[in-house]
Amino acid sequence: MVPPWFNSQTVGDVWRVPYGDRAQDAQKWQQQHQITAACEDKQRIGLLLIDVQNTFCIPDFELFVAGRSGKGAVEDNQRLCQFIYRHLGQITEIIPTLDTHSALQIFHPAFWVNDVGEHPAPMSTLDLAEIEAGTWRINPEIVPLLPVEIDAEAYARHYARQLTQESKYPLTIWAYHGMTGGIGHSLVAAVEEACFVHSLVRRSPTRYELKGYHPLTENYSVLKPEVRTTPDGHVIGQKNTALIEHLLSFDKLIIAGQAKSHCVAWTVRDLCQEIGDRHPDQAQTIAQRVYLLDDCTSAVVIPGAVDFTEPAEAAFAEFAAMGMQRVSSQSSSDWLP
Repeated sequence: MVPPWFNSQTVGDVWRVPYGDRAQDAQKWQQQHQITAACEDKQRIGLLLIDVQNTFCIPDFELFVAGRSGKGAVEDNQRLCQFIYRHLGQITEIIPTLDTHSALQIFHPAFWVNDVGEHPAPMSTLDLAEIEAGTWRINPEIVPLLPVEIDAEAYARHYARQLTQESKYPLTIWAYHGMTGGIGHSLVAAVEEACFVHSLVRRSPTRYELKGYHPLTENYSVLKPEVRTTPDGHVIGQKNTALIEHLLSFDKLIIAGQAKSHCVAWTVRDLCQEIGDRHPDQAQTIAQRVYLLDDCTSAVVIPGAVDFTEPAEAAFAEFAAMGMQRVSSQSSSDWLP
């Protein structure tokens, strides 16, 4: 049952959650429906929400994930909020990730310059050949302020090569997004409200996970950065081992968020890898405990420019072949009784 305060028409808007009112509503809802505390759960169910932030989910924000419908992330979050409310008594813990950035990072325009001091355009890509030729180089005015001492030319080549070797997308220059302290960094208000209510009704703190704040690497996956060392082996990022172990501790793990083609796909792929590495003899059995909410995630689509729908679908088909279950929030009574 979805509570009366939820308004699907405001999911695509930015607004302040009325915490005091919702706290009272949560108490009444818990008592009315006799919902027990999460610590009493016989079956522990985790809900991983990947980057359900304004920057990706609100129209006219920096990197709105429109999908092919043009309303992708908004419609996804309408269904997601309804799913959370319908299953308040079953979801043990909600784990939202937050893409967390500053202006001077390797995937933002100001990090790179050409010979005449120009920055690459947002939504462009820097090919390995261009970087090796020196067409684009790391802005020398940034280098002295980086948290790690690097040879800028060597690191630029190393970073682009690593992405190529890992068969990732080429180095993408994104519009400034997910800026720490900004409105875009925040969870979508309707989702934040649902998480707040869940935490009170179930007495289960929402576990927020920050990712993507190191200036020298992208962090599509919440489980590890794309590049973890400098050319000489200095560590700039590591696997989020604590989170990996926590996710694998649930009896069921449900995954939703944005974007299906990028941060969701790469997080799930890394989770598949971890399952295989840690439990090679039980990989398929453990993978079957992972449920991908197909109707609560969308691919990056920019009309006339890029459409990652097919790569996203191919990735999800790959995950299903490994044992993970593709499900719909609308038919949750079939797989989450």
